Amino acid sequence: MSNLEKIISSKKTCKSVWFMRQAGRYLPEFREIRSKNENFINLCLNSELSSEITLQPIKRYDLDSAIIFSDILMTPYALGQQVNFIKDQGPHLSKFNFEKFLDINEKEFSQILNPVYKAIEITRKKLIKKKSLIFFIGAPWTLLVYMIDIKNNNNKLDLDKLKKLNLKIDKVLNKLVEFLCLHIQNQIESGANVVQIFDSWAGLIPKEYIKSYCYIPNLKIVDFCKRHKIPNICFPKGINEKYKDFNQFVKPDAISLDSEINPLWAKENLKNVVLQGGLNPNSLLKPETKMLDDAKKYIQTFKDIPYVFNLGHGLLPETDPDRVGKLIEFYRNFK
Repeated sequence: MSNLEKIISSKKTCKSVWFMRQAGRYLPEFREIRSKNENFINLCLNSELSSEITLQPIKRYDLDSAIIFSDILMTPYALGQQVNFIKDQGPHLSKFNFEKFLDINEKEFSQILNPVYKAIEITRKKLIKKKSLIFFIGAPWTLLVYMIDIKNNNNKLDLDKLKKLNLKIDKVLNKLVEFLCLHIQNQIESGANVVQIFDSWAGLIPKEYIKSYCYIPNLKIVDFCKRHKIPNICFPKGINEKYKDFNQFVKPDAISLDSEINPLWAKENLKNVVLQGGLNPNSLLKPETKMLDDAKKYIQTFKDIPYVFNLGHGLLPETDPDRVGKLIEFYRNFK
């Protein structure tokens, strides 16, 4: 059992470190592969390359856990939407077809994503047993934001569009829960150990909807994980002090902190849960002493409770790989 699993499952206070987007754009070895593979979706569906990318940071830093190279938008892709990644603009999805979405069956969904599951099988065989293999999903609300395009150009929620869709939203969220649970089961059966649930756009939800659109869908997925003894980490990014309500309602095994959450507040208010992350990815762009001072704030605050060292979001493309190595070394040697 890996240190990550010991912390999450047994609430041990041993050391564990991994980073969101640890396999990706900041690594020159990744950029070399990416330069030869322009279509991002096809790259995610290339089992051999996906596995190779997953293992790149393990080879470079000997991290405690690998996280499979994929994307949360592989779910809407498997549910019938075209997904394109446009340079300097991000993902663009084809128009959402409600009837087509409801007609997708589980067998078809699993077949489309079979290369992802194959990548997990390949990676698990290459990883030593004491290292976890993490997989991830987008939470239903966050996927819906992309699928139905209910953000405006300023990354704010289009409330008029939300109100017009109100009757359909519950149906879409419930259907997404079903397919996400299937996606989780398939990845566990392929050899993965831990799931992180990214609710990256939870901070957009108006307070009157947060229970229905954030807490309840996450709870359904966490309950599924608990029934199947799957260690789970929730990341309800951007909900600020509602982290406390989320934790009490959803009761995940672990909760990942975004960079806006004060670590002292988290330690005092988030009980009966493993804490993870919090360090601002921008800290790795600062002078080394400043970066280490920022990291020390989290490591020192959480040193006597179950805590997984990570960031408040993903590593930035402009991050120096050597700086990542320095941060890992600092954490491992901290006493």
